[in-house]
Amino acid sequence: MQNWFGYDVFMNERAGKHLLRTLYSVLSLHLLTACANYGAIQNQAIDSRASVTERSLEDAIHSGRSNEVTIALSFSGGGTRAAALAYGVLLALRDSPVKLGKDSSHLFDEIDAISSVSGGSFTAAFFGLHGEDAFDDFEETFLRRDVEAVLKRRLLYPSLTLTSKSRTEMAIEYYDEILFHQATFADLHSDNGPLVIINATDLGNGVRFSFLQEYFGLLCSDLSSFSVSRAVTASSAFPIVFNPVVLRNYGGCDSHGQRFLQQQHEQLSDSPMMQSVTSGLGSFAHKDKKPYVHLVDGGISDNLGLLAMYEMVESAGGIKPFLDLYQAKPAPRFVVISVNASTSPFAKFDLSNKSPSVGSTISAMSNIQLHRTNAATLELLKNSAERWSQELSTPETTVQPYFVEIDFNGIAQTERRDWLNQVPTGFTLSGDQVDGLIEAGKELLLNNPEFQRFLTDLKSDETGYN
Repeated sequence: MQNWFGYDVFMNERAGKHLLRTLYSVLSLHLLTACANYGAIQNQAIDSRASVTERSLEDAIHSGRSNEVTIALSFSGGGTRAAALAYGVLLALRDSPVKLGKDSSHLFDEIDAISSVSGGSFTAAFFGLHGEDAFDDFEETFLRRDVEAVLKRRLLYPSLTLTSKSRTEMAIEYYDEILFHQATFADLHSDNGPLVIINATDLGNGVRFSFLQEYFGLLCSDLSSFSVSRAVTASSAFPIVFNPVVLRNYGGCDSHGQRFLQQQHEQLSDSPMMQSVTSGLGSFAHKDKKPYVHLVDGGISDNLGLLAMYEMVESAGGIKPFLDLYQAKPAPRFVVISVNASTSPFAKFDLSNKSPSVGSTISAMSNIQLHRTNAATLELLKNSAERWSQELSTPETTVQPYFVEIDFNGIAQTERRDWLNQVPTGFTLSGDQVDGLIEAGKELLLNNPEFQRFLTDLKSDETGYN
């Protein structure tokens, strides 16, 4: 989750004062441009005579990748820091050769899904569009570019008050210039790459909203023609600083998703969390009360990107009904890799009995809340992975789960770990910071005990690890 052009809420005292001054400038600018702050509607309606085809998940499940293993990644928020750490993990997967069945490949080729929020969505979307070719230029195109400076110059330039474009629209245009080049979700799903799940938050009801056709079907809308840049911007649009990305909630289609949600809402009465999720998504059926959906930073509802996986499975009633829904068979091994770029910077105010500043206090409060939420999410997913494997296992076949946690706590050297925890959440990092994050991502994955257990188990199979 990020705020002013990526500066996160874990700020030092000087950054806190800067944030307050900047927010004042943004609010003043907002008042000057209030007449222009209507969200541009870019999602298209589905033909009212058609029944919504919801195939995003089904297409991914029935891809041409190996049936021996299922690999799902989640990329957290955290600006360029998160994007670079995720990039390092992808490099490590590219450099991990495997032999599955009769085919030799790399673990990068076996990724089935990537769920992302905020800063992590830039990496997820770019690799979803370009596959292994993305390794050729993602560093120079995004990680080593001074994105933040360009955004500030464009968004704070006085001529902004004379244009009808919102700050969000200008950011979308810039991301298209440097990264996405007007690509749509039809382009993102055009080959046999992994399913990329870009997540935002519905500001109206607080529910996580994923850019999947299953979700767009609830709006009677077509995802294939929707802009990838617009989705990534929604995923990283911190409220106040950026206007929400707005979707039109169309009516008149036959949405299987709404009927399914209503049915599951009635059956999930023993799960308050899933009741809340299905109730929130079910609100899209009330077209008169909710003709528009306002999407903001996905980190607000889930800063790890993990809940998208959990909620999709549990909203179907569990892992077995989920797979039955898509007529899929479980792989004997499934791996979840959580790439968590959140930091734990040193609280300097603990060195004195002086009362912390407003900025330091906000920072500490937000830090505590985020880390507690992340810890609860990780525990939920880890326990769910174990439960899912037990439900899917039979006397003849055991389904083995592997839950791999990547975060800076895995760095053994204290000085290096402290250095990484001081890397800011911005859209501009130094070359040394980008190098350090990429190397950390590679090292954290390859040295992770759970990931090593997975490689060892693969090697013991007939299909084996090379």
